[in-house]
Amino acid sequence: MSKLVVNNFDEFAAYEGQELGVSDWLKITQEQINKFAEATLDFQWIHTDEKRAAAESPYKSTIAHGYLNLSILPYLWDQIIEVNNVKMLVNYGIENLRFNQPVRVNDEVRVHATLLSIRNLRGIAKTEIGVVLEIKGQKKPAFEGTMIFLYHFNK
Repeated sequence: MSKLVVNNFDEFAAYEGQELGVSDWLKITQEQINKFAEATLDFQWIHTDEKRAAAESPYKSTIAHGYLNLSILPYLWDQIIEVNNVKMLVNYGIENLRFNQPVRVNDEVRVHATLLSIRNLRGIAKTEIGVVLEIKGQKKPAFEGTMIFLYHFNK
C-alpha cells in the first residue's frame, strides 16, 4: 500500500469527496488493553479480567475500550496520508461518532478514510475526514464518525 502524499492546500482539496485510503490491519492485544486501562484508570472487568470475561461476558473474551480504538486513529491515519509543509496539526473535534460493535482481544482492525470536506480558513485547512474502523471478518464496523483536523500549512 502506498501512502497518499499532499504538499499544500490545493493538492489536498483535489481529493475532496474521495476515499483517501485504507490503513494496514492492526491486531489489538491484551497487553495494549491493559496498558490503556492503566493510562486511563478504566479497569472495568470486561476489558482486563480475561477469566471473568470468558465466563460472564456475552463476547466470551475481553474487549478493547472504545476510546482505545479511537486513540489508535492517529497511528492508522499516518499510514494513509503524508501531509507535507505543515507547521502544526491540531485535532479539532469528532462528530457523529458511533461505536457499532466491540473489538475483541486479538481482533484486527483497520481504518478507511474519506475526505468529506476541506475549507481554507485564513491559511488553515479545516478538514473533515470520514473514518470507519473495520474489524477483520466482521460486516459491522467497530465505529464510524467524522474527525476534524486543522492543518496549519507553511506559507
